[in-house]
Amino acid sequence: MKPHISDIRPQPGGGRKALSNGAAISHDCLPWPAEAADAPPAAVTHSAQDAPDLRSEVTPVVLPSRDAKSPPRVLDKLAPLRNHPLFREFPPAVIEHFGTYMTRRSVRRGATIFAKGDPGTGLMAVLWGSVKISVPTPDGREAVLNIINPGEIFGEIALLDGRSRTADAVAMDDCELMVIDRRDFIPFLREQPDIALKFIEILCARIRHTSEQVEDVMYLSFPGRLAKTLLQLTGGPEAPSAHRNIRITQRELSSIIGMSRESTNKQLRAWENRKWVRLQRGGIAVLNPAALAKLAAEGIGGVLS
Repeated sequence: MKPHISDIRPQPGGGRKALSNGAAISHDCLPWPAEAADAPPAAVTHSAQDAPDLRSEVTPVVLPSRDAKSPPRVLDKLAPLRNHPLFREFPPAVIEHFGTYMTRRSVRRGATIFAKGDPGTGLMAVLWGSVKISVPTPDGREAVLNIINPGEIFGEIALLDGRSRTADAVAMDDCELMVIDRRDFIPFLREQPDIALKFIEILCARIRHTSEQVEDVMYLSFPGRLAKTLLQLTGGPEAPSAHRNIRITQRELSSIIGMSRESTNKQLRAWENRKWVRLQRGGIAVLNPAALAKLAAEGIGGVLS
């Protein structure tokens, strides 16, 4: 049974107070006035007039309005151009001109950026993510021609000749692209011969890459092609460990080297047993690039055991 509040009235001078149930409590309260010592305490009531004024002691908390807007951020729209390997070598005036016409485009993983046969309306540069360039085969498969990584461009063929796209472009990751329309780019290209020469270099590099792919298919063994492709996708044998993880499916990898997914999986499993690679969900990690480089250089059959 809990004591009634009247049982715990403090005595003058403090001390211990016996309760009706025989218990005792200690208190350090100030003594009650003498004239009220024998009178039971009146019921405690509080009015608004008796309440202390805390307005001077409490700082009010003001919650932000839902309609309040954060201050606008100043974005450097030319920063992607200044940091891009292709455009950063150009004078500031050229970069500012490009920035006038270039737009940003975000693409989700798996989305088609353009398809073979579409009108070639613009040039695209990858800020981040990766883009697969491929062509469909009559039996419903695809042949992967190239993988475009950050700092590289694609769509330059249709941009220059004004004809339709020669291949499909599909985002392998969530991508951020810069796009410039052909009608804005061609007049500028005529006025800037240095930029025209730069694009000639890019086209020559594309031709060299295609010629090397044909040569590999004809003369390099399947394991050698697979090892070489893995090294190319990770930046070479000397690439840092942080770059040795590839986000690519085995189907996409087999499309690059021109083999079936089953054969590719079998070879990767054999290399995983040797600790050359590690298979991951949606990707591959290269653990021993030196062994793959030796295999690719010799062009010999690699191990399926």
